[in-house]
Amino acid sequence: MSRKKYPSYEECVRLLKESKCSRSVLKHTLAVYELAQKIAGLAIANGTKVNLELVKSGALLHDLGRTKTHGIRHAVEGAELAKKLGLPSEIIGIIEHHIGAGLSREDAEKLGLPPKNYFPKTLEEKIVSHADNLIVGFRKGGVEDIIDRLESRGLKEAADRILALHWELSDLCGADLDHI
Repeated sequence: MSRKKYPSYEECVRLLKESKCSRSVLKHTLAVYELAQKIAGLAIANGTKVNLELVKSGALLHDLGRTKTHGIRHAVEGAELAKKLGLPSEIIGIIEHHIGAGLSREDAEKLGLPPKNYFPKTLEEKIVSHADNLIVGFRKGGVEDIIDRLESRGLKEAADRILALHWELSDLCGADLDHI
């Protein structure tokens, strides 16, 4: 794991405010931050190596792109903004890969994103991505609600990926994340 210094809580909040982050996005981000810390803490307590500082900074900055757009492009816009701000590559990865449980190259192209895979790769990316999945607005929801919503829109593959990620992280934590 990298020993880079990641922006502190105060630095992340300042970056969001300077980027004109809305109050509702900030509230959502803080809820994702709290849940991501819980997930990382459980994983660590269960013997898994997790860079907690990266999870905290990444969770706070995951929706940086919502200062530019609220559409699917917010992940790409956020990653571009993070690069301009000189943020560490690990945080850029979290921002770019936090959408659902990721997008395939084909799905990305269909959505008008630059053609590449947007799957979360590192454990820290997976934790922030799934914490974001479980926070609806600024309250924690259950994975079944997310799955039902996606399947009702014909997004079975996305639902399957989120469910698989949910159980992967639940296993690492030793607890169903719906009950933390």
